[in-house]
Amino acid sequence: MIDLLLELYGTILRNKLRTALTGFAVAWGIFMLIVLLGSGNGLIHAFENRSSSMMMNSMQVYPGWTSLPYNGLKEGRQISLSDADRRASAETFPENILSSGATVSTNSVSLRYRKESVSITINGVFPNYPQLNAITLKRGRFINERDMEERRKVIILHEKTADILFPKTEPLGKRIESQGVSYQVVGIYADQNSFQPSALAPFTTIQLVYQKGDSIDNITFTTQGLTDEATNTAFEQDLRCLLGDRKQFDPTDNSAIWIWNRLTQYQQQQTANNILHIAIWVIGIFTLLSGIVGVSNIMLITVRERTHEFGIRKALGAKPASILRLIVAESVAITTFFGYLGMVAGVAVTEYMNQVAGEKVVDAGMFQFTVFENPTVDLSIAIQATLTLIIAGTLAGLFPALKAVRIRPIEALRAD
Repeated sequence: MIDLLLELYGTILRNKLRTALTGFAVAWGIFMLIVLLGSGNGLIHAFENRSSSMMMNSMQVYPGWTSLPYNGLKEGRQISLSDADRRASAETFPENILSSGATVSTNSVSLRYRKESVSITINGVFPNYPQLNAITLKRGRFINERDMEERRKVIILHEKTADILFPKTEPLGKRIESQGVSYQVVGIYADQNSFQPSALAPFTTIQLVYQKGDSIDNITFTTQGLTDEATNTAFEQDLRCLLGDRKQFDPTDNSAIWIWNRLTQYQQQQTANNILHIAIWVIGIFTLLSGIVGVSNIMLITVRERTHEFGIRKALGAKPASILRLIVAESVAITTFFGYLGMVAGVAVTEYMNQVAGEKVVDAGMFQFTVFENPTVDLSIAIQATLTLIIAGTLAGLFPALKAVRIRPIEALRAD
């Protein structure tokens, strides 16, 4: 074994530049694979983290405009939803709708506290709004049933809004003015998934103050028993049929109402993540193959250069297995050493990315979200990739070695 190692060391020293260039291709291949996997994991982890804070079994229904005629009615009609539609949906599908809520909104409302003011949307919501939309109450309390019954003028502010209106004081208990209406701040909430954070007030209060009547802006459900895309699609079709019958529009008219199904969206995103993961592996494997091809070519050149030597060895009684072992060992040594260097460099770069941009957050003032998180690769994956590279390096050296074994001693001795 020691003799084999010494011979390998001598062979590599005689061809330092060639070995270094070949090894660089191998190291670069494993390095790129690990860095690509780490970058892909950063995007996937950020998505998973955002999804974990969302209610994946929630569904929101928004009104739209008809694009198809129905029962003598022309297209282009505006569809409106009411709280009666919410109640009818919950009563029709009790096996699928776990809880329901509705939102009524008024836009571009000016909220003022002393010299500070902000223009924002106020949403009238139900007490179960946090369960339907997975918001986090940071301080204070949320809307309760008594607020709804008495139409209390209480309000819950987003933490960003609270920072603007109350930069130096505690907002809880304070009163803010909005177009002649005074609201008492009773809670502060956070919602990293909202691109346009709004203030929240009791549903009945907003109906009364802004004379909304029975109309609503959207219906929100949390569902049960809908475990895959097929069951969700079937439920959506049944819901469209119900609302189409109540609002007189074609159930196949997707423009009449718009349904945002978070579970379906999540499953589609998961499919995209899987495609991304496969694409990264394909690119990485082909990059590795370029290094393996380089190793195989170098071994072929080695066999050609040492043909005379192999002839002498055979003439002196060397067994074919010893020559086979020599060539394969050189190939494995190159791929193992440089593959290890590439793996270590790749892991180091992903750890550096994790330190620099591991929790990259886009902050646009009123909202923020994470786009890149924990861009690292499991050590087991890195080791598996390196072992795969070593096996490929063995195969890369095997074919040139078999060629060397098949050389007849008399022909090898005649070689230049």
